[in-house]
Amino acid sequence: QVQPVESGGGLVQAGGSLRLSCEASGRTFSRYVVGWFRQAPGKEREFVGAIDWSVGFTVYADSMKDRFSISTDNAKNTVYLQMHDLKPGDTAVYHCAAGRPSYDGIRYATSYDYWGQGTHVTVSS
Repeated sequence: QVQPVESGGGLVQAGGSLRLSCEASGRTFSRYVVGWFRQAPGKEREFVGAIDWSVGFTVYADSMKDRFSISTDNAKNTVYLQMHDLKPGDTAVYHCAAGRPSYDGIRYATSYDYWGQGTHVTVSS
């Protein structure tokens, strides 16, 4: 099985940028969809975006598609979440997850089987 491992979180000022990494441990992401989710304190887990590794298809939450982008590095077996123009409302724990969801299920956390431990992102005003 594949084990996602996130990194790259930290403290950033509003308007800044941050790139999160999700590296595959154990097996590769080549047969998986990799999704990014976030969870702010006191709130439910929220879909950010996802990429189908094998075809490069990406999908984003409507509220984030203009500021966030997902890419891959095949050689490093890593998925990136690039975030621009960060806002205090983006403060959350960001998780990546791997699974084989259907197209209709790609935005739902329950569609993913393997989860990383999360990385904290704090955006100060």
